[in-house]
Amino acid sequence: MAGITSYGAYIPLHRLPRTELFRAWSGIGMLGMSVPGEKAIASYDEDCVTMAVAAIIDCMSNTDPKTIDGLFFASTTHPYSEKQSSAIIAAAVDLGRNVRAADFAGSLRTGTIAITAAIDAIKAKSAKSIMVAAADARPAAPSGLMEQGFGDGGAAILLGDKDVIATVEGSYSICDEFSGVWRAHTDTFVRSWEDRMVLDKGYSEILPEAITGVMNKLNLKASDFAKAVYDSPLDVRAHIKLSKSLGFDAAQVQDTMFMQVGNTGTAQSMMMLVAALEEAKAGDKILFASYGNGADAFVIEVSQFIEIVRDRRGIKAHLASKRMVNNYETYLRWRGLIPLEPAQRPELTPTSISALRRDRKAILPLYGVKCRKCGTPEYRPPAWAGGRAPARICVICQAKDQFEDYKFADKKGKLFNFTHDYIATTPDPPATNVIIDFDGGGRGMFDFTDRDPDKVAVGMPVEMTFRKLFFDRGIHNYYWKARPVRV
Repeated sequence: MAGITSYGAYIPLHRLPRTELFRAWSGIGMLGMSVPGEKAIASYDEDCVTMAVAAIIDCMSNTDPKTIDGLFFASTTHPYSEKQSSAIIAAAVDLGRNVRAADFAGSLRTGTIAITAAIDAIKAKSAKSIMVAAADARPAAPSGLMEQGFGDGGAAILLGDKDVIATVEGSYSICDEFSGVWRAHTDTFVRSWEDRMVLDKGYSEILPEAITGVMNKLNLKASDFAKAVYDSPLDVRAHIKLSKSLGFDAAQVQDTMFMQVGNTGTAQSMMMLVAALEEAKAGDKILFASYGNGADAFVIEVSQFIEIVRDRRGIKAHLASKRMVNNYETYLRWRGLIPLEPAQRPELTPTSISALRRDRKAILPLYGVKCRKCGTPEYRPPAWAGGRAPARICVICQAKDQFEDYKFADKKGKLFNFTHDYIATTPDPPATNVIIDFDGGGRGMFDFTDRDPDKVAVGMPVEMTFRKLFFDRGIHNYYWKARPVRV
């Protein structure tokens, strides 16, 4: 039977206290309320694509990427209107060239729509294993309740029909054209109608219709479930009210993580599901649902294989690993909401589509080479990143053209040397560049992100992370950076 075979998640390192938002605007536009808690915020070099890559890598802890047949990516904040995010992600996580890739967009429940499509493909035997990822960094206008409530994050679910950790017993979906929350192509920020309409006529009527539909379909009642997982609007009171109306005890209802992370849009329900699976045991039934222009609801039953997927960061480890951003101006810089005076330096060389294509294997999945004769790994960055011509001569044994591909993205290492540049224009000064020695061999120079400049030290352990470099003439340039190992 089709079901979940693995899971993963990603929550950005940085958190912004909501009291800082209230302080910055003196309560303007916030109905005089300071929402308690904090929210996860993507760094200046993160977006839905980079967060999806991180969640998928977490999900693939024990999975060969070449065995995955499809990648479905759901988001309302895709970086391109006409260019697949899933193609970028598939290349970065090193999936096979024959993978079936698709973007899902336009609704906050596109994650569950993608899950439904993946299950149908597996049942039809047109695919054996499909990765479904969801991530969002939704834009919210400054000084409003959305700015206080929206958080950033991602989740990934691998679906298949072998070694299933949780089977999908049944599902129920409805479609409803309802303009509660929206963002037109001309809008910078998300819009919302009044709560009486959004909550009472939307969320509180449409979502329970799908939930009761799947429960009736499978002849189940609220007491049959170990956990009830479904997303919440910004007003979490509506989530609590819905739980009570459906007959769920408070202990059955999965925490929305609003107080620690915020509302993560498309990713919210899937992140909650990952959190529920982290605590689940064999035999547990989980109700899983998502809302947005209709609703999807699933009944999931956990199998004995759940114990083989505990070795990942998931939600727990990401929640425990954080750094507070106590300055609202930093948040504005990272979001690009205030302009910065550029450094008095020459402009960057225009992005070369030809170079991106030619060096795609070194840029996206971060491949170098390994000498077949002496076993020495070597990474030479592409020319546009300050690199040299492709390697032909081994630096150790001088063998010519005796190389095989060698992947560096999954390697950890140690910091060999570093420099802080206080003159470069960056949303997170100073710009930190490092030389790292990879475990197992190989040395490379990369930008250093998610670091505390005062704690950077020679010899510190580092790992690689997929991030944005810059945006130029309509092209989002992605590449790998180093960061302190996140525990």
